Amino acid sequence: MNILIAEDDATSRHFLEAILTQWGYETTTAKNGAEAWQILQDKKFSLFLLDWMMPEMDGLELCQKIRSLCEGDNYIILLTARKDPKDIVSGLEAGADDYICKPFNRLELQARIKAGRRVLDLQRALAAQVESLQLAMTQIKTLEGILPICMYCHKIRTDKESWQRIEKYLSDHTDVMFSHGLCPECKEKCMIEEGITQEDMEDAHREY
Repeated sequence: MNILIAEDDATSRHFLEAILTQWGYETTTAKNGAEAWQILQDKKFSLFLLDWMMPEMDGLELCQKIRSLCEGDNYIILLTARKDPKDIVSGLEAGADDYICKPFNRLELQARIKAGRRVLDLQRALAAQVESLQLAMTQIKTLEGILPICMYCHKIRTDKESWQRIEKYLSDHTDVMFSHGLCPECKEKCMIEEGITQEDMEDAHREY
């Protein structure tokens, strides 16, 4: 995971970069909000550490822009010296997912980043399930339409203009499983064509 750090204080920025690298994360840094926004035009990130007070573009404005650019596909943590509940509410309403008050504890920062990763993992898992469900619904809708079927051999014409046996087509597009047998009419027809009597059938059944 590549984390974007936007922090105007050089000491804090280098400190964050060092400890995140130590924890195994890749990092990209920006010295203010405007530079961070410029980086985002060419590169995507899942997790952000944004200082609130920065020149040119502060963390709150940057947070709003990130949300407008990629809604829901990221996790934003604000770094702030502000501790007034009204300020914290403003940050969360701007789109931040979490915040850490400066000066922050290393263990707290690590725990909050891990929490962010868990949220992102859950979002991705949910997105994958939604995609799978949409695919299943598409397949179901296909079966609700008109299926071209041969009036003689009963094969179905697929979307790729090939012909498949009906059981093969349904197996590929649904979870249906097939077992084979003979309906009474076909059974009688086969017995007549093969010259098999009912007694022969009963004898064969007993032997089996």
